[in-house]
Amino acid sequence: MNCDTDLNNIPSDTLKLGEVHPMAHEALRLIDGYLLIHDVFILKEALSSCALSGNRTAEICLGTLNRLLNKEPVSDRYLMGLAIFLLDYEFKDNL
Repeated sequence: MNCDTDLNNIPSDTLKLGEVHPMAHEALRLIDGYLLIHDVFILKEALSSCALSGNRTAEICLGTLNRLLNKEPVSDRYLMGLAIFLLDYEFKDNL
């Protein structure tokens, strides 16, 4: 199997190597909007507490949040994961 040939035949519904998912920008917009109206320190405290108890989702989301706050690179899948977590967190908070 020739990798060069395979890269040239990528289906149109498949992300190319290094291509950012188009919804990653919306995920970042959602995260930024959430952080504008919510206390980031309360969010970090909640995530830290859950991460310390072994919650894998909290560990990953806290790491992603810290990278964003420190202006470090974050991949599209981590952005979308944090955005979905925040949507779920907000929805449950309002039940």
